Amino acid sequence: MGEIEDAIERADQEAFTREPPKTLKAQIRYLIRQLGSARAVAAEIGVTADSVNRYRRGARRTARPDIAAKIDAAVRQRWQPRVRRQRRQQAATTGGITIETRARFGYTAPIGTTDDGRVRRLTVHLPPQYARRLFDARDVGAGERQLRQIVAEGLQEVYFKDGGRRADELEVEFTDIDYLDLGY
Repeated sequence: MGEIEDAIERADQEAFTREPPKTLKAQIRYLIRQLGSARAVAAEIGVTADSVNRYRRGARRTARPDIAAKIDAAVRQRWQPRVRRQRRQQAATTGGITIETRARFGYTAPIGTTDDGRVRRLTVHLPPQYARRLFDARDVGAGERQLRQIVAEGLQEVYFKDGGRRADELEVEFTDIDYLDLGY
């Protein structure tokens, strides 16, 4: 996953109204309820069905660190889907998204102005249409480049062009992301 997909996932997890299961046994039981069988859970996390059943019974109290990370990721991915959908729907219709980033912004600007890229730290609230475009693109499997382009367009319109009040011919390029965080 890229920076933007990771940021969307982190924002989704911030929306949880309850904490996901913490113990290995509880996580395995949750995954078995979600996926239907120990065999399906085993295929998901890369172990045998017998190992999954040992985790479920409590015969094994800990998993290897790499397996424990896979189990935790699988649980978090499936935890509270309705809450996630509601938050995304709200962001895409009325709330918008807030992007906090430190990245290099380059420009294509008219002659006589500076177009040298530089690192900036920005916190910008984007309107709902950009949230909708971002979620729709992610849902259809768009790559990191396309997601980055949507974010760049939003930052260009809201921050650099100030909603059409300045810099009409400015084109913004969003590269060298140091960090990116989304909130909605």
